[in-house]
Amino acid sequence: MNRKGKILLVLALVGVVGMAFRVSWNALRDIANAVGADERAATLYPFVVDGLMALALVATLVLVGDDRRFALRVLGTYTVASLVLNYVHGLVPELHDQTVAWGRLADWDLANWVLVLLATSLPVGSIYFGSDLVAKVLHHRPAPIDPPMMNAEESTETVVKRSTADLPVSTPAPINPSAMTLPRPVPVGFVKSTLPAKPLPSIAPAPVVPIERGVVAAESARPRRATGRVPDAAKPRQPKRTPEQLLAEARAATAAWPDAKVTGEGIRRAIRTSPANARVLRDTLLAERARTAGVAT
Repeated sequence: MNRKGKILLVLALVGVVGMAFRVSWNALRDIANAVGADERAATLYPFVVDGLMALALVATLVLVGDDRRFALRVLGTYTVASLVLNYVHGLVPELHDQTVAWGRLADWDLANWVLVLLATSLPVGSIYFGSDLVAKVLHHRPAPIDPPMMNAEESTETVVKRSTADLPVSTPAPINPSAMTLPRPVPVGFVKSTLPAKPLPSIAPAPVVPIERGVVAAESARPRRATGRVPDAAKPRQPKRTPEQLLAEARAATAAWPDAKVTGEGIRRAIRTSPANARVLRDTLLAERARTAGVAT
């Protein structure tokens, strides 16, 4: 659906919701008058009930996990409460003319107490649940989106380890001869020392420690198993195939396939190629089959 169609759909939804709110507003206002609300409070009462339903609906589109389930429970609870009050408004004609006794919504006392409790507790619940939903929406942090995985044939990641030999050779700065200053020579007298020379200590040879012969374990003839991860450079790589080779392999693999089975995913799995190449091969094979069928007819 294009953007214009989406806008028209949203506008139609807003219109339907607005008309439904107007119908429900009449019933909830009369219920509020029956349980003791003044004229202004009765006018605002429908916004308390149906407005929280709209807020909970928006919260379900933003939140995830347990918070989203909580918003759905709030939406379901207030929807059922609004439905019950609208149903009572339809059963009691006196509510339309505001001639019913104050606080009397049903003839049976127990049902009347439950209905009055429901009608009077909805505003308090709107304050609590609405504040909680707004806090959850404001503190919600969307999860980061992982980058899409790329196929091995479309892109190959190459890790280059540079050594000191790969670094550029630094060129020393030129030396200015005029800036060099040599120290002045100092005259030194050749005077024979009168101090007696110290005798050199005799150096005794270090004792030779005999080498003990120990038992050496025989080397196993079996090849050692690799204990770490094999680097990507040591893994065998499949040579890159040309488009003609891919088309030949796809023809051979799909020769017995019906047209409905010739899909990009099926070709990709059969010849182990990238999704982009598989789609191109699918279109080519379907076009060749269509031309063959046209010639045969």
